[in-house]
Amino acid sequence: QVQLVESGGGLVQAGGSLRLSCAASGRTNSRYDMGWFRQAPGKEREFVAAIRWSATNTYYTNSVKGRFTISRDNAKNTVYLQMNSLKPEDTAIYVCAAGDSSRSYYAPRDAYNYDYWGQGTPVTVSS
Repeated sequence: QVQLVESGGGLVQAGGSLRLSCAASGRTNSRYDMGWFRQAPGKEREFVAAIRWSATNTYYTNSVKGRFTISRDNAKNTVYLQMNSLKPEDTAIYVCAAGDSSRSYYAPRDAYNYDYWGQGTPVTVSS
């Protein structure tokens, strides 16, 4: 089992920045690909960004490209989401997820690719 705990959310004005963190504990000796998803009020959960275990590949949804950056520090079992130029439409609960990196088929944008989920951290962007 892997436990994921997000932090760093909060209230920020449009144009501001936040840095989210996701700390993993438990069975962290395995290799996990990581992802960030978000769910806004009244909307379905959507993919935001993902990064492979080796950090050689990153993926973003179009709406955050050029504004958000996903990174990881495997020594600290932590993945980050740097969010710049925030917009009111970025307001959501942000959740990190971990998926076994050994799976034969990798679909970073699909929720079924991930085995473990955190509880989420809220991000509110005011206009």
